Amino acid sequence: MDKVQRVGLVPHRTRLDAQRLAERAASWLTSRDVSVRIPRSDAAEGAFSEYLIDDDKFAAACDVVVSVGGDGTMLRAASLSFSGSLPLLGINAGRLGYLAEVEPENLDESLGRLIAGDYEIDERTVLAVTVNSSGPANGTWWALNEAVLEKEAPGRLVHIGIEINKAFFTTYAADGVVIATSTGSTAYSFSAGGPIASPQHECILLTPVSPHMLFDRSLILGTQEEIKCTITDDRGVVIITDGREIGRLTMGDSVVCTGADKPVRMITLGTRDFHQILKAKFGLADR
Repeated sequence: MDKVQRVGLVPHRTRLDAQRLAERAASWLTSRDVSVRIPRSDAAEGAFSEYLIDDDKFAAACDVVVSVGGDGTMLRAASLSFSGSLPLLGINAGRLGYLAEVEPENLDESLGRLIAGDYEIDERTVLAVTVNSSGPANGTWWALNEAVLEKEAPGRLVHIGIEINKAFFTTYAADGVVIATSTGSTAYSFSAGGPIASPQHECILLTPVSPHMLFDRSLILGTQEEIKCTITDDRGVVIITDGREIGRLTMGDSVVCTGADKPVRMITLGTRDFHQILKAKFGLADR
């Protein structure tokens, strides 16, 4: 890989440990003549003033992006880096997560490898989420983990019609549905009873949330396949991509999900193994 001269940092905005770790990373990088940029909306008030840049100019000002936080911060950084196909490295300042590559004690060594271009790229499937609605959610969105359609009010089911590859499949009576990538299979989809997929496996998972029907299993589809969800009753539904609510859907609105035409490019230093992280997360025994 080429040497890195411009690094974008995306710290967790409210976690003091992440902000301090980002300060340490910025100091280390600038002392080696590497420019640093931080999105204005991701800096704590009064912090990082010399590095701040408007969000819409961030990607163009970077060679790589470094997330400092947990998996949620990685998803935020992925949304900022995706348009420019920028490589993305995660520094873990949270609990044990699935996405962040670097632990704080290895920060200096990892940044040294980063700016020297001594890393590999792990390409992750991204969802293209096209919303057809008269509301603010209308348009195309991108998700590294998942798109979620869920009921707006407690205590009531919603009805969501599903088409797969333009053929009607079923109508779910459920609390909602989750359309996830393999990367997102360990998140909401898993909590709803979906399978765990290796991030190396290119697939899309369709998982109903608390369905009130006999068919309550997940479906595993290819990334070139298309899932269309249509709201078929007048009970409110919200759509959420990677943890961000983007709007309310009403009867007749639809959401089409398929694999995006390009991946998120995750930086790997060869230090973490997905299956060992999974083992640690669930406290699985050695024997």
